[in-house]
Amino acid sequence: MPEMPEVDALVADLRARMVGAVVAGVEPASFAVLKTFDPPPDALLGLTVTGLHRHGKFIDIDVDGLHLVVHLAKAGWIRWSDDLAPKRVKMGPGPIALRVRLDHGDGPTIGFDLTEAGTRKGLAVYVVRDPADVPGIAALGPDPLADGFELRPLLERRMQVKRLLRDQKILAGIGNAYSDEILHAAKLSPFAIAESLDDGEVTRLEAAIHDVLTQALEEAHGKPPTELKDDKRTRMRVHGRAGEACPVCGDTVAEVVFADSSLQYCPTCQTGGTPLKDRSTSKFVK
Repeated sequence: MPEMPEVDALVADLRARMVGAVVAGVEPASFAVLKTFDPPPDALLGLTVTGLHRHGKFIDIDVDGLHLVVHLAKAGWIRWSDDLAPKRVKMGPGPIALRVRLDHGDGPTIGFDLTEAGTRKGLAVYVVRDPADVPGIAALGPDPLADGFELRPLLERRMQVKRLLRDQKILAGIGNAYSDEILHAAKLSPFAIAESLDDGEVTRLEAAIHDVLTQALEEAHGKPPTELKDDKRTRMRVHGRAGEACPVCGDTVAEVVFADSSLQYCPTCQTGGTPLKDRSTSKFVK
């Protein structure tokens, strides 16, 4: 799933390409992708793209005061083209969910396709007058890299710290991959209880959030969108590395698998050498 660093880099790339262009076409290829009906997508036609912003993991395209908001979900992405085919995209079960045509003054030949791999569809598109009209944006917690961010008040919850980091209503922008990386850097068990962390653990966690995300942002920016996902994978130290050696201590990276996701961690660095077998037996390991 694209997370804050990749979405932020993608927004920066699209901003350079899109601002000043006129929307010449909005072509849904999936009935399910559009989550709003007023204003209709055609309300964007003829309007100019004036800005692009990121809210958590949401992409916000400002079109003369209307907003085309995209959430890429688990397998969505934006595929830019400098030479779109003139034929309108068709409704169907293929990977393209939506096509947007733009015109910088020389015809509607540029634009992008919103694509989604796999059969589980979660990609979501909204056309709204205010980004806060999107429920997911309205409910977002603070951005962990925003000025004045304070972690400690957010930890006053009896919930596993891994779950807390991923909860967009508590913290905006962190997903499964970077939460694994942050907890490894902070030397914390994924199942440690947030409200039980001591001062030293809170300090380590706060520093890890800042350092991991800042470094990821720096490395993602400037890369072509086509390379962002693969680049993210190469930078992971424990996430997606089950069975490999921990780059810090050399122990074997372990994994806990759930029904629809998994997490990776280093037993030596994070759990005092104790393996986390599953949610029911490992939740007591702090």
